[in-house]
Amino acid sequence: MDMRTPVCLAILSLTLRFTAAAQTFYSPSGERAMVNTNIDMPGFLKIAQVAAAQREKHRLTEDEFIRDAKLPGIVLLDARSHNMFELLHIKGAVGLSFTDFTAESLAKVIPTKGTRVLIYCNNNFADSPLAFAAKSPPASLNLSTYISLYTYGYTNVYELGPFLKIKQTKIPFESNKGAKPGV
Repeated sequence: MDMRTPVCLAILSLTLRFTAAAQTFYSPSGERAMVNTNIDMPGFLKIAQVAAAQREKHRLTEDEFIRDAKLPGIVLLDARSHNMFELLHIKGAVGLSFTDFTAESLAKVIPTKGTRVLIYCNNNFADSPLAFAAKSPPASLNLSTYISLYTYGYTNVYELGPFLKIKQTKIPFESNKGAKPGV
């Protein structure tokens, strides 16, 4: 056996331990923390605060939403799952599931960062438990969609604000599966 093999194995072992130790550290309070440069909670919270301030000025009434949806160049974005989009969505909307948001997928749906984008979610509509099942208010898809779009550089985003009864709203719906509002 070559004498270099045990030395190489010892160096490899130390390197792996050092790498693992570098990935886990302890905060000043003594709590264990994980390092992952692809996940940035402080950055998310900072962007969320900035986006939240802008969002308050970018919420639309039902009539404003209907008016803006007819403007040229508007993207009406539905970030619900593909199945829910297919079941029932606002007429003219494009579906891109929130879980599929990447810089590339957003660029395919939204022509420029300055394009005016209208969003809505499950929590905007009552009386359609299958197609628009309500989420916990802090988990509303409008919130995460707005923050995510802002994070990717889309700052001309407007959100449907009110809670509407799907059978009474003036907003038109369509289905790719033959479903009618109230589903």
